[in-house]
Amino acid sequence: MNSGALDLSRVQFAFTVSFHIIFPAISIGLAGFIAVLEGRYLLTGKQYYKELCQFWSKIFAVAFGMGVVSGVVMAYQFGMNWSGFSKFAGPVTGVLLTYEVMTAFFLEAGFLGIMLFGWEKVGRRAHFAATVLVAVGTLISTFWILSSNSWMQTPQGFAIQDGHAVPVDWLKIIFNPSFPFRLVHMTLAAFLVAALIVSASGAWQLIRSRRDPEILTMYSMALWLLLIFAPIQAIVGDQHALNTLKYQPAKIAAIEGLWETEQGGTALNLVGLPDMAAEETRYAIRVPHLGSLILTHTWDGQIRGLKSFPKDERPNSPLVFWSFRLMVGMGVLMILTAVIGLFLRRGGRLYQVRWFHWLTVFMGPTGIISLIAGWVTTEAGRQPWVVYGILRTSEAVSPIQAQSAGLTLLIFIMVYFLVFGTGVYYILKLISRGPDHSDTVPSAEEDEFSAVASGRRPLAAAE
Repeated sequence: MNSGALDLSRVQFAFTVSFHIIFPAISIGLAGFIAVLEGRYLLTGKQYYKELCQFWSKIFAVAFGMGVVSGVVMAYQFGMNWSGFSKFAGPVTGVLLTYEVMTAFFLEAGFLGIMLFGWEKVGRRAHFAATVLVAVGTLISTFWILSSNSWMQTPQGFAIQDGHAVPVDWLKIIFNPSFPFRLVHMTLAAFLVAALIVSASGAWQLIRSRRDPEILTMYSMALWLLLIFAPIQAIVGDQHALNTLKYQPAKIAAIEGLWETEQGGTALNLVGLPDMAAEETRYAIRVPHLGSLILTHTWDGQIRGLKSFPKDERPNSPLVFWSFRLMVGMGVLMILTAVIGLFLRRGGRLYQVRWFHWLTVFMGPTGIISLIAGWVTTEAGRQPWVVYGILRTSEAVSPIQAQSAGLTLLIFIMVYFLVFGTGVYYILKLISRGPDHSDTVPSAEEDEFSAVASGRRPLAAAE
């Protein structure tokens, strides 16, 4: 095994998981949004709620399908590129992923067909129950995936026997110390991803001068979700940071670009250029004591610097330093956008201010950007461990050659951009078209198109 094959395997997994995480996040957020829409339809009987359900269900179906496909690829990589990890951690992570398949995936697969194609085949309440169960299934899937990944971050409840992590206490494994914070953080992130996409879609239609109930409803609902969840996410992120400081102090030091253990209060590096070789953060703009206030909630709290950890156990500080600030920066913009929307709403100008509509259009991708930046922070910050403090990444990789890892990485890049690029392009075309308006009489061309688009096939919804 050489370092070239290790680095290429890491890049390959990072590439595939970055593509993958986008689609489950969209699915989780949209599933809950669709369930709320359908619940409103049952309560009010207003047709535009049904139109919105059917429109966003098409996008959900495509995202769900691409998430399943990209997830299968990752599962194969565990055996092909990371056999050392599978051999060591398989008795724990393999069981957790099996639970995910047997509960969440079976639930989603069982009721997804009714949700997508059963509008005219089952009763309203039965259809709503199917939609809710699909939404619950996405949350159960999140539960098991985050439990498995959190165990890799804060492992407990196991014993090492003959080179394997053998389960001893399943409750401790599942509900490991970082799991509650990471579960809530990821779930809220998925809801924010969906809210930003929906609000961007609504804003785009407002810019095109559409003012029908479908557009106004989804735009308003998305901005309410953003106003509620973005501040809560900031609070959850703060609690997650406190947990990380306790169990992964090297990650926090790398995120903050902190090299020395400062006595009497730790300053916060707002920006700077961490230098791993020189063991310093160049051109840092520092605020005294702010690091202690944020990370320990005290004026003089002490935070260990990177120099207190062995060099071979330090995460890549430049990478996580900037990925974390990108995530936080996107979060601040989300809160600011939601607050501006609230002021415009109170002034009765939410649907009239064009510059704000353009702002929400440009904010559409920020949920995905923040999501990926957050995962880069948590995964790169765990290095050089794949199971923190127990199994090094260099010990987890398969005995493959750099040429093989490089070739498969190249193939993945080409295939992913072709397949998933096409899927993303299709979703964007569908969002650009917007939901049908049930109160308008379509032209002959639109009527012919709608006969196909409003039918039983999600992929027939865009030209």
